This record gives sequence, structure tokens and C-alpha cells, in this order.
Amino acid sequence: MAIFNHSEFDNHEQVVFCSDAETGLKAIIAVHSTALGPAVGGCRLWDYVSDDAALNDVLRLSRGMTYKNAMAGLPLGGGKSVIIGDAKKIKSEALFRAFGRMLHRLSGSYYSAEDVNITTGDIMIVNKETPYVAGLEGKSGNPAPFTALGTYRGIKAAAKHKFGSDDLSNRTVAIQGLGSVGFYLCEHLHKDGAKLIVTDINPQAISRAVEQFGAVAVGLDEIYSVDADVYAPCALGATVNDDTIPQLKARIVAGCANNQLKEARHGDMLRQQGILYAPDYVINAGGIINVAFEMRPEGYSEPESSAKVMLIYDTLLNIFQRADAENQSTSVIADLMAQEIIRRGK
Repeated sequence: MAIFNHSEFDNHEQVVFCSDAETGLKAIIAVHSTALGPAVGGCRLWDYVSDDAALNDVLRLSRGMTYKNAMAGLPLGGGKSVIIGDAKKIKSEALFRAFGRMLHRLSGSYYSAEDVNITTGDIMIVNKETPYVAGLEGKSGNPAPFTALGTYRGIKAAAKHKFGSDDLSNRTVAIQGLGSVGFYLCEHLHKDGAKLIVTDINPQAISRAVEQFGAVAVGLDEIYSVDADVYAPCALGATVNDDTIPQLKARIVAGCANNQLKEARHGDMLRQQGILYAPDYVINAGGIINVAFEMRPEGYSEPESSAKVMLIYDTLLNIFQRADAENQSTSVIADLMAQEIIRRGK
């Protein structure tokens, strides 16, 4: 398994492979950068098809966290961790305590939090072994509502730039993924009068969206080609790719999933097709913004956190305007802006 020559290796400061025979823990922790502060990023538990797939994911996600935290104006670096396995089979207190011990060995260079298949309750167990966690119950808590709020604000900003108005009452949004964040996003959009088209691997989640929001349900592979103004990827990444881009009828791609572009060049493909892309690590930063407010010396403040999440709207408008001015894709411009912030912060 090559590391330094890996296509997703981006001068990561640390890549740590963790194993615990007693609990069956297999995990990878990637610290991309601590230039702006300690690395912070969630831990996801996923049944990867291979160790290489897990490594690829954690390298991409950790780099994304560096850029996400920079663009959100947070004094934090970027990192991520993945636990390999089937969440339905391997979850246990012993497993999370073993992960906590591994995490503690990094001495605070990386703080973990919840992510896919990891709950705030799981993080509370990790916290029994190490203080280097965030998003704890009784403090900032579940970041999902804040991620959804930021994504909603980002969709409005994209509509403002693309259509000249951020009024969503006559817009149709195709939402792929109705997990915790996706469902909160539906609530915001429904209240704003948007029409919803939804899909998910969970039939019960679809039924809830249809019942509560009057959403129209479609098959997993149909979501790309539906007549919609916005395609909102809210599940796993890489759904914007060579196969799906030609199918898109939406003029905006804006959702809360990480790593939405399968490859960097897909940002250019979207631009060439006249589709406005809201860079994923900018639009979905609400959760980490909320977590960051927990980590402040003065303590957590929900009103201050929410106010900062609302500013995602302005950040995206700046990206869109600069991309137009420099004749570049929004994904390229977001990367450049993040890199500029990191250089200034060193």
C-alpha cells in the first residue's frame, strides 16, 4: 500500500494505522495540516471494500477538512479518521474505547468527532479515554442541524448567483440522501416553499419525506436526470462523475455530502456545462463551525455559532463572483482561496 506516492497524498503531516486485536479495531487517522491550529474532523465507520479504499477516503476527507476549516475562518487544521467494518456488527464500547486510546497517543494534534455511522453517544465513549474529542452531548451536541442550516444557506446563495434571486418558493430541489442532515435540509427547503424530489437507500426515510414534505420519490439512479433546479448530493461522495454529469438537468449542484466530485476535473466539467457548483467543503461547514464554538476557551454559544453558519451564504457568493471574474471553476477558486488563507496563517 503506497502512501507517499498515493494520488490523494497531499503532504499530510501524519497518517496513522491503528489496530487492536482484542476489539477488532482497524482504523486510519490522517492529519493533513495543523498550520492554523489542531486538526479537527470527524470519524466515520464504514464497511470499505478494501484497505486501499479506506485510505483513499481518509486522505481526501482530511485534506477537505483543512480547506473547510480555513474557508470557515476557524483557527483549526484538518484531519479525519475512519474505522473499517460493518457498523451493525462491530460497534461496541470496547471498540470505541480502543479508538480513544489510539487517538490519545496523538497528544492533541487531532481532535475527532462524529461522522457517518458514529453518534455523539459513541464519541462520549471515546471521551472516556481521551479529551481530544469534540461535538459532545451537553455541549455543542449533534452537528447535523448546523450542517443542514449551512447547506440551506448555500443553496440560497447559489440560487441568488445563478437565477438572480434566492427565493426558493418556485424551485425544485433533488435531494440524494435522507440521513440526519438530509432530512433537516428538507425541513428548511419545505418551509421555504421548495418542491422536493428525494431518494435514499432507506424506504422508511423516503416515506417520511413524502408524508411530511409532499416530496416526490424516485429511484436511486433516477435522481440525476430529474427535472430540478438544484441537485443536492447528501449521501456519500463521488456522485458527480463522468456518468452522472451528462444526465444532470439541474443548473446547480449544492449539497452536504463530502467529496462530491469524483475527480478534480469534474469541477471543470460542471462549469463547461453551465452548472454552478457550490464547493462541498464550503457549503457543508456548518457542523464543524458549531463544533469549533465548543472548543473556545469562553465556551459554547449556540446563537454565535448559528450566526457564523449563516455567513456561508456570503462566502459562497465571493467564490462564485471570483470564479466568474477569473474564468475558473468554483472548485479551483475555493482551493486557491483556502490555500491563501493557510499560507497567511503559517
